[in-house]
Amino acid sequence: MDLIPNRYPICYIDRVEELEADKRIKAVKNVTINESFFQGHFPGNPVMPGVLIIETLAQVASILILKSPAFYKKTAYLGAIHQAKFRRIVRPGDVLEMEVKMLKVRAKTGSVAAVAKVNGDVVCETELVFIVGDRDGKDMQAKN
Repeated sequence: MDLIPNRYPICYIDRVEELEADKRIKAVKNVTINESFFQGHFPGNPVMPGVLIIETLAQVASILILKSPAFYKKTAYLGAIHQAKFRRIVRPGDVLEMEVKMLKVRAKTGSVAAVAKVNGDVVCETELVFIVGDRDGKDMQAKN
């Protein structure tokens, strides 16, 4: 988990179960009623926001990308989300199982296919593109 800068309360990975550098990763998030986002999304009908499912997949993907020797001691910034599809809702008590597969790695970018499941049912699938830069982010700032 030291590979990504995310920490509580915005780190949504409980554990990495499998990792093949430059190939694929599997990770898990135990979704509990204590998640702060359930307080307002939605009272009496708690549903994990879709954008946070994407964020969770992006965090898992970041670990995979940053395990590539080409990106040692770098940070992966989300650059694009392609064709995100949501198939079912995620509720407290669900175990979100993520699998991310590397599609492409270039000089400063990487793309992955990402799927989140609950009990084997697809919750969300998407392709994510990352821009990889220095940990301080200075090389990612807009030039005036």
